[in-house]
Amino acid sequence: MCGRITITDPHAALAALFDAVTGNDLPESPRFNICPTDPVAVVTSDNGTRRLRPMRWGLIPAWYKSPTDGPLIINARSDTVAQKPAFREAIRQRRCILPASGFYEWSAGPGNTRLPWYITRSDGAPMAFGALWSHWGEIDTVATVTLDGGPNMEGIHDREPLILDPADWPLWLGEAGHGAATLMKPTAKGVLRAYRVDPAVNSNRASGQQLIEPIAVA
Repeated sequence: MCGRITITDPHAALAALFDAVTGNDLPESPRFNICPTDPVAVVTSDNGTRRLRPMRWGLIPAWYKSPTDGPLIINARSDTVAQKPAFREAIRQRRCILPASGFYEWSAGPGNTRLPWYITRSDGAPMAFGALWSHWGEIDTVATVTLDGGPNMEGIHDREPLILDPADWPLWLGEAGHGAATLMKPTAKGVLRAYRVDPAVNSNRASGQQLIEPIAVA
């Protein structure tokens, strides 16, 4: 679930939105087909100071001897995140926000085809994915938290990313005390919009703004 994302907002705009200090070596923007292991810009909070900093999308557990020593971990399920060894420390101590303009998901089509959808906020604002991060050697890595799909995902997929409202950012980032688990619920109906896009995005090599343009469907 949620294995491709886009980010079209400039770093300065994201830093202003999240009231964050902009770090160095942030990945380029805009990008219309961000894939697992690609670099992403992530919001963290250290003693109340928010920073927009680069990370690798795909959390690497501390016991991996190399980044490819085990499964690629890009998502953490909300129902098991507090128990699984790869996540349980990070979900308590290293929660973060992964900003995104939208994400792709695929539904089943005729003849085992995969039909791509693009999902964004209905109000056009950037999404704030609830996520967690970890150190691995010299690399900071991140995974998004996912939930059972809510009403916005009906007919598309049975999972969705945790999308935080601005009022929830301080609690998720650990700035407003405990209780972040209460935020792990599907997005309310109507907050998201989804539409079909060209199957060209099925390739992780595809790029360009045309990937998020809606297409007519029969």
